[in-house]
Amino acid sequence: MTEIITLLRCIAPIIVKNKHKQLQIIIQALLSMRGRITMLGLSRWSEKGGSYRTITRFFHSKINWEEINWMFIKTHLTKKGSVYLLGGDEVVVSKSGKHTYGIDMG
Repeated sequence: MTEIITLLRCIAPIIVKNKHKQLQIIIQALLSMRGRITMLGLSRWSEKGGSYRTITRFFHSKINWEEINWMFIKTHLTKKGSVYLLGGDEVVVSKSGKHTYGIDMG
């Protein structure tokens, strides 16, 4: 699991030091868990520094995820001179309907 923490070093310059440490703790707990993931579950599975209150504060803080994702992708997944097309869906809540709003099913 230490390999994942090593991969996160590239985002250290763009995230506050304590948020970086909290992210490391949360990722380790997340990867240790199975089944449904909740903040309470994360706090139970995390090591020192991963209290429920800390995890709640982390998820309520403003973090520029676009910049973090781009730095991670740029550092670990791209090669110079190549062309990439990225797409993403940031939905974290299951849908209530049969299709995604704004996409023509026509």
